[in-house]
Amino acid sequence: MRLLVVEDERNVATALQSGLTAEGFSVDVADDGDTGFWMAKEHEYGLIILDVMLPGRNGYQVCRDLRADEITTPILMLTAKDGEYDQAEGLDTGADDYLVKPFSFVVLLAHVRALLRRAGGPNDEQAALIAGDLELNHSTRQCKRGDTAAELTKREFDLLEVLASHPGQVFSKDHLLSQVWGPTFDGGTNVVEVYIGYLRRKIDRGSLPARIETVHGHGYRLAP
Repeated sequence: MRLLVVEDERNVATALQSGLTAEGFSVDVADDGDTGFWMAKEHEYGLIILDVMLPGRNGYQVCRDLRADEITTPILMLTAKDGEYDQAEGLDTGADDYLVKPFSFVVLLAHVRALLRRAGGPNDEQAALIAGDLELNHSTRQCKRGDTAAELTKREFDLLEVLASHPGQVFSKDHLLSQVWGPTFDGGTNVVEVYIGYLRRKIDRGSLPARIETVHGHGYRLAP
């Protein structure tokens, strides 16, 4: 599941991204309110962790604007203010939960999990993404092609999940890089080619027909 962290304190954002990634989430980070608002509108997230004090739009404004645009993604608001009126304002603008800094990561993780449960995370039947002879299970992070299981790393699974979500659609390297590695990744698009190669060796092995296709000059797609 992909989460969005909107936090301008670099050390806090880095710690949250590292900790949540270690817990199995895919995490994007924005360091100002305007960027966070745009990312929340352009991409689908399971949950948004939103700081109050941000450059550009503050967290209250971001939350209010998202709700006005009918974005219903659960929002966990972070703030250094612990007054009851501050908490009330956060909840009144549409936030689902409120956490006061400083906080422990264990407590934040408990809040995240509670919000995801409350939002109704995918059940076992909904967890499977099926694209022809490929089956990806979101809950177990396992992949099968036909009756054969393929052992994928987290990054490989995320990349294949993007391709399998829209079989036949061509995804550019830049789009895949943003979706799988996050918009702040600065390692270049060559990493996409490398991981496509990893996936092909695991998914298109032997005499099986190729599912992952290169569309020269445009990107990659999963053959429908």
